[in-house]
Amino acid sequence: MEARFALRTLRPGETVQQASGHLSWSHDREADRILLASPFGQGLAEIVIDSTGARLRTSDGSLRQAADADALLAEATGYRLPLGELPAWLLGRGGPTSQIDRDFAGRPRLIKENAWQIEYGYDDDRPTSLPTRLTVTRDSELDLRLRVEEWRIP
Repeated sequence: MEARFALRTLRPGETVQQASGHLSWSHDREADRILLASPFGQGLAEIVIDSTGARLRTSDGSLRQAADADALLAEATGYRLPLGELPAWLLGRGGPTSQIDRDFAGRPRLIKENAWQIEYGYDDDRPTSLPTRLTVTRDSELDLRLRVEEWRIP
């Protein structure tokens, strides 16, 4: 998947933090690889998640490692971002405790899971189309918006 992203975070008593750029995500049975770049294409970070854990390499060459992606991002950013859930959420699949609201074509329109809410938008009416817009929020603390530019499904 290739997408543009905008991330807004707010902790009580702090100023709003914002970031935007380009996200390239490859997902297979072996690993997830996420490349983050600035809006102008400059590489910012690479996250690799596989059976050995999660690794974050930044553009300055520094490397962080953790047992899983959620712990890695909590350590690196101070926020628990649901990278472990994101592959399923991107495809409109919730977990066993999810509440899923579907649109007229049977596609996910809204998923609520724990404190997270994922809203979906589509560019066409086909029931098999994948989402092109996702908004992932947690309370008023975090807002991640994705605009999918391309899906590549093998």
